[in-house]
Amino acid sequence: MAQHAGIRNLAAAGRAEADTYRGSNDRPLGGYLAVMLVYTSLVAAAAVAAAVTGRRLPRDLRVSDIVLTAMATHKLARTLSKDAVTSPLRAPFTRYADTGGPAEVMEEVRKPSGLRHSIGELLTCPFCLDMWVVTAFTIGHVFVPRLTRLVTAALSALTGADFLQLAYAKAQQIAEG
Repeated sequence: MAQHAGIRNLAAAGRAEADTYRGSNDRPLGGYLAVMLVYTSLVAAAAVAAAVTGRRLPRDLRVSDIVLTAMATHKLARTLSKDAVTSPLRAPFTRYADTGGPAEVMEEVRKPSGLRHSIGELLTCPFCLDMWVVTAFTIGHVFVPRLTRLVTAALSALTGADFLQLAYAKAQQIAEG
């Protein structure tokens, strides 16, 4: 009985801290906590799977792997969070607001619940998704390094192609006056 009272007191203290933090702003701290717990659980599961299967950290991670992973992370996070064609993935958590950059949309996060809001923020923020994507690539380097290098190289090439498309469009604008 005393243990249940202690848990209730801890929960009440947590709610009070969250209310103090939020002030008059709508900050879904419970949703953020749930998202962080999912992330931490996935990382822990990957670490356990690596230990059980005898996987070791890569010995041959090169600077080129890091550069490719950075470029691929940028591209995949941007694709998931901003591309028009991936909007069905974000639709349960967002509302269409306007067009954005080339082939991108701007969306507003839905706010009916803390968790939906938190997932919406994660899915519409390429900077927020970067952590999840780079973690997936890092896990890939442990379990399937050759495939991970291929995927990061392909996404990096796509990143380069995007920048070339933008440079070409700018050069065209300058040439046309």
